[in-house]
Amino acid sequence: MIIRDEAAGDETAIGTVTAAAFADMPYSNQTEPRIIERLRQAGEMMISLVAEDGGDILGHIAFSPVTLAGGETGWYGLGPVSVRPDLQKRGIGSTLVNEGLKRLKMRDAQGCVLVGYPDYYKRFGFAACPTLKVEGVSPEYLLALPLRGPVPSGIVAFHPGFYGDAT
Repeated sequence: MIIRDEAAGDETAIGTVTAAAFADMPYSNQTEPRIIERLRQAGEMMISLVAEDGGDILGHIAFSPVTLAGGETGWYGLGPVSVRPDLQKRGIGSTLVNEGLKRLKMRDAQGCVLVGYPDYYKRFGFAACPTLKVEGVSPEYLLALPLRGPVPSGIVAFHPGFYGDAT
């Protein structure tokens, strides 16, 4: 298996893997493939990686800039991250997360936020951060990983593509 940047022609496979990965997840509203499409169309997927084996896309991860109410820059949102259901729990997702975080550090990113399960993401250093908020998200599921300096305070806004707007 290799981890590489998304390439032209990967779009359909990424959408298929993402849809399958979230199909049976009770917390999902099944919009994850569209989120990726919207981020791609808006030019906001700053990092888009695939796990590939023998030409088959096994998983995908996206990172896009977030806006912080205090005006801090250099923060990114992680997600969606997906792995084919038949290959989950084999380390593919972890490998994608680790490689993505490594690339964020190479970009001199200040930090990364996500909405997800604390028990999964704590292995990468993410933790709930009471100084940050996202409307409609329970505080225990908004997780942050500072890469340089402290975690800021205030409201985090993910790209509108997460909510159905393409701009």
